[in-house]
Amino acid sequence: MTTEYHASDSGKKLLDQVMLAIKANLGATSVVLGIFALPIALAAPAKALQVQVNPQTPKLGDTISVVVNLDNPANGSNVTVASGNETYLAYEIAPNQYRALIPTTPLEKAGTKAIRVSGEGQVQNLSIQIRDRKFPIQRINLPPGKAGVNATEYELKRAAQFKAVRTPEKFWDGPFLAPNKGRVSTIYGVRRYYNGKFANDYYHRGVDYAGAAGSPVVAPAGGRVTLVGRVSQGFRVHGNVVGIDHGQGVASIFMHLSRINVKEGDFVKPGQLIGAVGSTGASTGPHLHWGLYVNGKSVDPVSWRYQAIK
Repeated sequence: MTTEYHASDSGKKLLDQVMLAIKANLGATSVVLGIFALPIALAAPAKALQVQVNPQTPKLGDTISVVVNLDNPANGSNVTVASGNETYLAYEIAPNQYRALIPTTPLEKAGTKAIRVSGEGQVQNLSIQIRDRKFPIQRINLPPGKAGVNATEYELKRAAQFKAVRTPEKFWDGPFLAPNKGRVSTIYGVRRYYNGKFANDYYHRGVDYAGAAGSPVVAPAGGRVTLVGRVSQGFRVHGNVVGIDHGQGVASIFMHLSRINVKEGDFVKPGQLIGAVGSTGASTGPHLHWGLYVNGKSVDPVSWRYQAIK
């Protein structure tokens, strides 16, 4: 009995010594690990750019909205959005949130579209699928005096200046209104034959409303009038025309008017009267042509009427 007792006592002392040694080693190990873990935590990578693309599956003629959210406000102004050879301005629409608009047209091919987003010293490459869309073909026979009408140099210059405007402020808010109560007679993107000859690289750059002659034309959204042109000034194709800058690269143009109720520099509200339906310029009868341009390219206005772009 005595031998067994002494044997157990020795084993207990040995076990206590082993446990003390283990605890001491663990403490040292924790300190060492803590020293090396500290710089690793400080060098953790920054969060990736937060990018939202809408619509997620656009079709030809749609406007693509690219919204970029930043974590570091110090680098907020250095945001760029590019696709192909084009770089689009990104405007601040909320604190540390920027948005760029990318237009698509019927002259492009459906398929993969690469988008490159840069900001906060980071780059994010995205790929979205552009769906195909069938555009009708229309045959137009212009009457004598209307056929073969060519735009004047002054008309082309003024139209180009209008499409090139890039105002930092955003004047629209919510979906756009219909500019006339008439039925839609020609949709966006229609390809055309004029007097039997196919118009290469042409598509109908807007929506036509078959409103009665003299019926009201209103502003579809807020903006500043940046173009007023008349047949008497040389607007042979556009006819009497009004152009509204909605801000941030978005602009509306209204053609073939019989009357103009605004002047350049006026600021208009949604639904405000700007003119009346007519048949001036290259027109076969009374109607309103509404064209919507995003960063200089004509997009389908219909999607802007049913979906608000922030």
